Amino acid sequence: MKPLSKKVLTSAAFIGLVAGAYPVSAHHSTTMFDRDNVIVLDGVVKELHWTNPHVAIFIENAAAKPGVPEGLWVIELTSPGNLVRSGWTRSIIKPGDKVTAEVHQLRDGTKGGGLRKITLAATGQSYTYNIRDSERPNLEEDYKK
Repeated sequence: MKPLSKKVLTSAAFIGLVAGAYPVSAHHSTTMFDRDNVIVLDGVVKELHWTNPHVAIFIENAAAKPGVPEGLWVIELTSPGNLVRSGWTRSIIKPGDKVTAEVHQLRDGTKGGGLRKITLAATGQSYTYNIRDSERPNLEEDYKK
């Protein structure tokens, strides 16, 4: 192989590897949420965006509490596919629903966060996107017997 063709081949391989890794690096993690603290929002669902890459619920927080201002909050969840596998449907939460949401707030203190659990006031039914949180308590104990 000629030295020039070896350089071209090596460069093309390098560019291919870098380009292939780009989509993986584009996805963000959940480090922007304060996972050590949970805040509670009580309010009304204004919008639900059931779209990839992440579902978002917009909640008008009606009751200001210390460190939890009232106003419109944007709550992020996982993808629609992951939610469906956890038992959700796009019609579980609807605009106008009164809810209580447990949220890991954004670290910068703005009105946004990652959902931990949401409870519908009308039915008392709670939903989470963490499959482990949806299981009944002590499920592991049943399998150890």
